[in-house]
Amino acid sequence: MDYIPKNSYFCSTNTNMMIQRALKEVIERQLYHGKAIVLVGARQVGKTTLLNLLANESDRPALMLNCDETEVRNMLENTNVAKLKTLIGTNKLVVIDEAQKVNNIGLTLKLIVDNFKDVQVIATGSSAFELRNRLNEPLTGRKLEYHLYPISSAEIVKTYGLLEERRTLENRLIYGSYPDIIQHPEQARRYLTELTQSYLYKDIFSLGDIRKPELVEKLVQALAFQIGSEVSTNELAKMLQTDSKTIDKYIDLLEKCYVVFRLSGLNRNLRNELKKSKKIYFYDTGVRNAVIQQFAPVSLRGDMGSLWENFFIAERKKRNHYNEHLCNSYFWRTTQQQEIDLVEECDGHMTAFEMKWNPEKKAHFPKSFLEAYPVKETVVITPENYLDALMTP
Repeated sequence: MDYIPKNSYFCSTNTNMMIQRALKEVIERQLYHGKAIVLVGARQVGKTTLLNLLANESDRPALMLNCDETEVRNMLENTNVAKLKTLIGTNKLVVIDEAQKVNNIGLTLKLIVDNFKDVQVIATGSSAFELRNRLNEPLTGRKLEYHLYPISSAEIVKTYGLLEERRTLENRLIYGSYPDIIQHPEQARRYLTELTQSYLYKDIFSLGDIRKPELVEKLVQALAFQIGSEVSTNELAKMLQTDSKTIDKYIDLLEKCYVVFRLSGLNRNLRNELKKSKKIYFYDTGVRNAVIQQFAPVSLRGDMGSLWENFFIAERKKRNHYNEHLCNSYFWRTTQQQEIDLVEECDGHMTAFEMKWNPEKKAHFPKSFLEAYPVKETVVITPENYLDALMTP
């Protein structure tokens, strides 16, 4: 049975409320400005729900096209302006779901953008690799791209309130933040099992040449055990009895399918900084826990430091993207084991973050780092203050 603490919104009737997605307002500000809008993200994060909401709330007629349907794909492939005019009709908002499944979709979107000035087109896809390959050249200078993540802390605060977010923090660390998990918490493990078994690898296996599907699953499990630690492709290759090029290829595919993301080491000013090092985190801690079947409550876990680190860095990534806050993100470490969990660089200044699950545990920002870089602020992130760093624009 799933572990669900008392006094949690997981036991509340509020879970039927429509979760207010931050990206909705961001996209609405960009409508009808002459650009195609491209929405990417993992399967099951709520892309179709968001698109339906945008269409239903539009004050202009909208056309929804689902490219899972063969007839829809045929209408959008090898088309021309005359055919598109017949298809679009008097609609002013055209939403194309799973657009990566359409051959030549980039050229089709280019025709709409160039020839239907009063029409806004939004395309979505769960495979960034396929979709970007089909869009990049034809839509150069004609698109805005956004990434929809699993539910963020800020979105939960906006929908359910501050108290509910704090009450459910431990649950989200264990079960993650996918919409179905939050809205149907009593079935959290079942949804996560289905998500990891049915969807997690679907796009990966459909891309490129995956000769050893079982190797991908073992790699994901290995990465799940190494969150918060530096990752060596050579060591992973030895562990999984393959070569480092295959490991690099599969990690790249995992990134393009929104399972994991990389954080590079910062190394510019000091000779003893680690070179070419990287860490790998999961976009969702529930997915991370599911692939290694670790759903123990917080009080019984031995990985809370790394889990907390993964959670906050992923949440900060959401916050920066939804607020259109452009910055570079790194971790920092030296050969003497001096380390900073997260460094954000924006407009020439840096903010250094240390994550501590135990608020009483001291954090140290090495003097060598503070003297070598233009550090604007140092912040220790704990369960008591994490929202301060996630709720501010």
